[in-house]
Amino acid sequence: MKYIVLVGDGMADRPMKELGGKTCLQKARTPHMDRLASEGNPGKVRTIPKGFDPGSDVANLSILGYNPSKYYSGRAPVEAVYRGIKLRPEDVAFRCNLVTLAGGGRRADEIMKDYSAGHVSTKEAQLLIRDINKKLGDKNIVFYPGMSYRHLMVWRNGKEKIKCTPPHDITGKKIGAYLPTGEGADLLRILMEQSAEILLSNPVNKNRVKKGLFPANSLWFWGQGRKLSIPVFRDKYNLSGALISAVDLTKGLGICAGFDIINVKGATGYIDTNYIGKANAALKALNKYDLVYVHVEAPDEAGHNGDIKTKIKAIEDFDAKVVGTIMKGLAGFKDYRILLLPDHATPVRIRTHTDEPVPFVIYDSRVRHEKKGYTFNESLLRKKKIEVFDRGYKLMDYFIRKKP
Repeated sequence: MKYIVLVGDGMADRPMKELGGKTCLQKARTPHMDRLASEGNPGKVRTIPKGFDPGSDVANLSILGYNPSKYYSGRAPVEAVYRGIKLRPEDVAFRCNLVTLAGGGRRADEIMKDYSAGHVSTKEAQLLIRDINKKLGDKNIVFYPGMSYRHLMVWRNGKEKIKCTPPHDITGKKIGAYLPTGEGADLLRILMEQSAEILLSNPVNKNRVKKGLFPANSLWFWGQGRKLSIPVFRDKYNLSGALISAVDLTKGLGICAGFDIINVKGATGYIDTNYIGKANAALKALNKYDLVYVHVEAPDEAGHNGDIKTKIKAIEDFDAKVVGTIMKGLAGFKDYRILLLPDHATPVRIRTHTDEPVPFVIYDSRVRHEKKGYTFNESLLRKKKIEVFDRGYKLMDYFIRKKP
């Protein structure tokens, strides 16, 4: 038996007037996902436990079969694992975005113009973060460059209980009410303010401004935590695993679970990602591994940008190029199961994550259900004869161990 998990990050949404009361997932043309829903075993799952901030870290931890209430330690330490950053027990890792702030006057009156600095390129961003580390880093504060706008800061012997806000939650809002607060927050605020002068004077940003692009003109800290430790997936399920994703967070979770990470050329974590490359890599990996986990970030990014058209396109590309390619390739395998789901909803209207339940479907090659009128979207949540998981981390057990 082969197992493949297909995660369309943030695909789920809410009905919109612009779409005639439909969601992006309902409006998109998704024949391959619809086939899985009509021939598979559909359900709804709560991937974000009550009391947790909705995010891909918590959601994907749940999908992988780990109880966030028991294991979750923060987003940044998971990304640190993928980048090979060794955290000591007393260290705290922070996610460090390059963002675009707009407006003059007081710092608190500035507006979060763009949480990704216009999706600054990785090459540009690495130059900026290295400059920041040279000028603001010391024996206790170290900055590590990552991909595009996503970077890390490690605070040796740092403070953990600081209230920080994800920048994608406050697009278009004044930042004053969302600056870090609590013990240790003063240092973060100082670093953020000092970063502004350093970044704006950097040739990278001067060049971006000349081109009419958003400048990466400030750091923004969030997602902090200490080192994550979870049981190895193979010890839990006696299955070998591989993970395919463009983002450090998901890859870090995979490493923590003992998965091998498969990097795909052209995988960007955005609308221009190499969908077909990911699908082909997954099919190839199934010859070696028992379970392959494929994560696609593009729908989530479009949701954060408040872009209906792009989110629909991202969903359609995921269906045609990832789900469709994989379903066609799986014809060469005798026994297999597919788990298809969003990790969480990212409604376009509010441009951030929510903790509401999301639809899923499990397709088993040995069993053909016939559910006329079933399509893969939020309408599944209202069906009566579906599986329901209020504790999302139980879904993996069901996916692997359920008898046909």
